[in-house]
Amino acid sequence: MTTDVSLHDAASQLVSTFAGQLLRVGDSGYDEARRVHNGLVDKRPALIARCRGVADIVDAVNLARDHNLEVSVRGGGHNVAGRAVVDGGLMIDLSLIKGIHVDPKNRTVRVQGGVTWGELNRETQFHGLATTGGIVSTTGVAGLTLGGGLGWLMGKYGLALDNLVSVEIVTADGRVLAASADDNRDLFWAVRGGGGNFGVAASFEYRLHPVGPVVTGGIVAHPFGSAGDVLRLFRDITASLPDELTMATGLLNAPDGSGTKLVAIVLCHCGAPRDGEGAVRPLKTFGSPVIDVIGPMPYCQVNALLDPDYPRGALNYWKSQFLAKLSDGAIDAMIECVARCPSRMRGCGVILEHVHGAAARIGVEETAFPHRRDGFSLLILSQWMDPHDNDRCMAWARESYATMESFLATGRYVNYLDHDETGDSVAAAYGPNYPRLQKLKTRYDPHNFFHLNQNIRPLS
Repeated sequence: MTTDVSLHDAASQLVSTFAGQLLRVGDSGYDEARRVHNGLVDKRPALIARCRGVADIVDAVNLARDHNLEVSVRGGGHNVAGRAVVDGGLMIDLSLIKGIHVDPKNRTVRVQGGVTWGELNRETQFHGLATTGGIVSTTGVAGLTLGGGLGWLMGKYGLALDNLVSVEIVTADGRVLAASADDNRDLFWAVRGGGGNFGVAASFEYRLHPVGPVVTGGIVAHPFGSAGDVLRLFRDITASLPDELTMATGLLNAPDGSGTKLVAIVLCHCGAPRDGEGAVRPLKTFGSPVIDVIGPMPYCQVNALLDPDYPRGALNYWKSQFLAKLSDGAIDAMIECVARCPSRMRGCGVILEHVHGAAARIGVEETAFPHRRDGFSLLILSQWMDPHDNDRCMAWARESYATMESFLATGRYVNYLDHDETGDSVAAAYGPNYPRLQKLKTRYDPHNFFHLNQNIRPLS
């Protein structure tokens, strides 16, 4: 491991050419730069390299390699496990790199690694175009895409990674590679689901599709006493959804902070307004909702509907897995879990995201992301504000996960894995694609330079 003196000298030499900022402990802006979305994460890098371009990324990678520093990479900083920041090493921070270029004629967009989905959508929606992005608009494009990319358009247009045209990557040896269907095809396959294991993704090019700017979307919520009926309705409706309609449901706390529990369905229909109106009618005519804001609205608004539920700095701990099926037993168990949730925060609870349509029609081995069938991603999301509640709020998530265990499938969604997973959760996230990913990891990063991630181990 490098000494403080040698790191100081190396960083001082880099200052003359580095276009961004190099921050050390005690520097102005250091504490703000090291903070990520999850307030439970409190790590202190020896050096933060706030890059302004690809050359800065290359210099940061070379500095870390030459001085034997552990490296973390920050795009949007949303990862719940806090893998964007490192204790005592070098944090490569892309949050200042915000370039977005839309090509409306060819329906593509190129974005740099610090862009969030809200920022991307604002530019593409100016042209009536979009690509599948995050459920929450403050999420970074980089981390979400590299690990999969569940989002509001996935039924019609597939996951975020399914819309990639190319990726620009800085590898562990400091090379800058283009990965696409024509260049470095194995690497292109690997980064579509393989996370940050293969390098720093400096920029992404996506296919765009005609969406909005007004779509049919919103939230409908019912009293918690109706949870069983609403979840069974959700199960019945999702059994035969049109591709244009993507839905999620949650057993969550009310937005007023009272701790009152609700059952909610959130949705986006990206097709014609008349078709959207018909598709959501069964939800709008069911029961006696306490909230119903489903209707025509801008796509950017749909993508930001849940932003207030997940504020930066809140303390987060997650457990997740795919469900085998949404049985009556699973529904009853979910209700039981949420009934004893200790937090009053509005985003705390159990969430189901439905995967179908285009996202499920791609072959398991076509991309590194292997979860290609109709089904549900289960997320037990514990969120609170007071550190004194850490133990009981984390215990609730673990106990709820244990309650749900008999209903779970084997697959894991790599973007939702927290810091303390047991067993080989990464192998479970990649299933039959894991051996090929290990071979490619061995080729592009044989010394596991990029290991502060959901790590794919190179072959020994």
